[in-house]
Amino acid sequence: MNHLNTVPSLAHIQEAHQRISPFIVRTPVLHSDALNKMFHTHLFFKCENFQHTGSFKLRGASNAIFSLDEESAQKGVATHSSGNHAQAVAYAARKHSIPAYIVMPTNAPKIKIEGVKEYGGQIFFCEPTLEARERTAEEVIGKTGATFIHPFNDYRIIAGQASCAKELIEEVKLLDVIVCPVGGGGLLSGTALSTHYLLPHSQVIAAEPALADDAFRSFQSGKVEPVLSTVTIADGLRTSLGEKTLDIMQKYVSSVILAKEESIVKAMRLIWERLKIIIEPSCAVPLAAIMDDTSGFFQGKQIGIILTGGNVDLDKLPWQ
Repeated sequence: MNHLNTVPSLAHIQEAHQRISPFIVRTPVLHSDALNKMFHTHLFFKCENFQHTGSFKLRGASNAIFSLDEESAQKGVATHSSGNHAQAVAYAARKHSIPAYIVMPTNAPKIKIEGVKEYGGQIFFCEPTLEARERTAEEVIGKTGATFIHPFNDYRIIAGQASCAKELIEEVKLLDVIVCPVGGGGLLSGTALSTHYLLPHSQVIAAEPALADDAFRSFQSGKVEPVLSTVTIADGLRTSLGEKTLDIMQKYVSSVILAKEESIVKAMRLIWERLKIIIEPSCAVPLAAIMDDTSGFFQGKQIGIILTGGNVDLDKLPWQ
C-alpha cells in the first residue's frame, strides 16, 4: 500500500493497524464516575496523550512512512506542521532509519519544537502562514527529493489514524456516540470510517472551537472553508480541512458541534483534576462541546471521547 488512492476500506485499516502495531502504544481507555455523574453520561476516554510522541499523530505518520517503497524511503520524508504531526514524522522516520525534514512556523509551541529535535528531525523555520509552510516544504523537497507526508489529507494517514477508534471500539464495544476533535480532519475521518465499518449504528460527532469554526462551515457548505481566525487556545485545531477529509466527513459524520473558549479551559482542567492526566487544550474540545450542548442529546448515552494529545507547555497553562 505505497499509494492508497481510495477511501480506506476496513481491510486497509486493519492492514495499517498491523503495520504500525510494533511502533505504537495501544493506549488505555479511562472513565470517571465523577464526570459521568456531572454530565449524566457514560464517558470513555481514549488516552492518546499516552502515545509515543504524546499524540495520536504517530499512528498516521507511521503508516505513511512504513508503507513507502525502499527507494523513496531512503531519500527521507518531509512535512510542515506546528507540532504533533511534526514530532510524529520525526519519530517514525528515526524508527525507519531515514531522514526527516520538518518545516515549522516560528510560533510553534516550544515543547513541540524540542520534541522534533529530540527525535532527530531537521527543522526549517518559516513565517506562520500556510503559504509560507507550503513554499518552504516545496523548497526542501526540491533539494532533498524527500517524500511529502501531508498532516491529514492523505489516505495512508487517515487509515493509520483510524486505528485509534478501532481500538476504542474493540475495548468498549457498545458506544452510542464517538466525539472527536477536528482540525485538518485526519483523525475525524479515520474515526468515522472505523465506526462506520465496526459500529454502524453509532454516530460520530466532530467537536471544534467556536473561534475556529471552519469545519462547521465546511460541513454546511460542502466545500473546504478557510480558517478565519487562529486565536483559539486549541492550537492543534487551527487548520482547515482537506478535500479527502471533508469528503469522508460529509458521508460518515453526523454533525459538527462548537465549544466556547472558557468551556475548553474548564474541560481541560476537569480532565486534569478528575482523570489525573495531562492533556493539551485541543483534547478538551469534545468534553467542552458536550458541556456547551443544551439539547440534552448526550444525556444517558455511552460516549467515546478521543483525547488526542498531551503536549502542553507547562509554563503557559490557561488557568495560571
